Amino acid sequence: MTDRGVLLWIHGGGWRARSEEDGAALAPLGLRVVPATYRFAAEAHWPAQLDDVRAAARAARAAAGGLPLLVGGDSAGAMLALHLGLRGVDRPGDVRAVLAYWAPVDPLDPQWRRLRRHDDPWADLLGHPPAAGDPATADATVAGHLGSGVPVLLVHGRDDAAVPAAQSVDLAGRLIAAGHPAHLWLTHGGHALDLARPDVRAVTAAFLDTVLPPA
Repeated sequence: MTDRGVLLWIHGGGWRARSEEDGAALAPLGLRVVPATYRFAAEAHWPAQLDDVRAAARAARAAAGGLPLLVGGDSAGAMLALHLGLRGVDRPGDVRAVLAYWAPVDPLDPQWRRLRRHDDPWADLLGHPPAAGDPATADATVAGHLGSGVPVLLVHGRDDAAVPAAQSVDLAGRLIAAGHPAHLWLTHGGHALDLARPDVRAVTAAFLDTVLPPA
């Protein structure tokens, strides 16, 4: 299939390590998948990770040959993809779309804090426990950066025990209210679903048809 766009893929792993998912399952949908790396929380605190994926996006865009740039990721990588897409590489609106799979987006979500109270990767990312009124916490919260109009796909397993699915549900409503075309697929299963699973693949393909030219 001819490439329809370039997808910068940002891996998950709780901002602490690299997950196995590399986004390659999305390539048959007409995407040239380019991996991004970033410093882990033990090496640097937020927003160093956003700086790193912005640099990766600039390199991917320069090598894209005019193809549209999309950003995507799973879990912690999806959070970074959302920040990159919504805030822009160099300016808001310079990314074609965001594909975010089972993304943690709100460090102050009460359900998250109950679930991860003994092991909160947000605290590692920020360098301190997240707190209301804290500038770093506010900056890392995805919903604080809406309004650019970039289309977003959110996919989440309803039985996700690592990242509550309600985070994607809530974010979808906020995106729509802020004027973003937002597609939410809440499906069976837990965390780290197979991107090649028929329903996940189909909803991703349908979303891409709304943001990319035909093959």
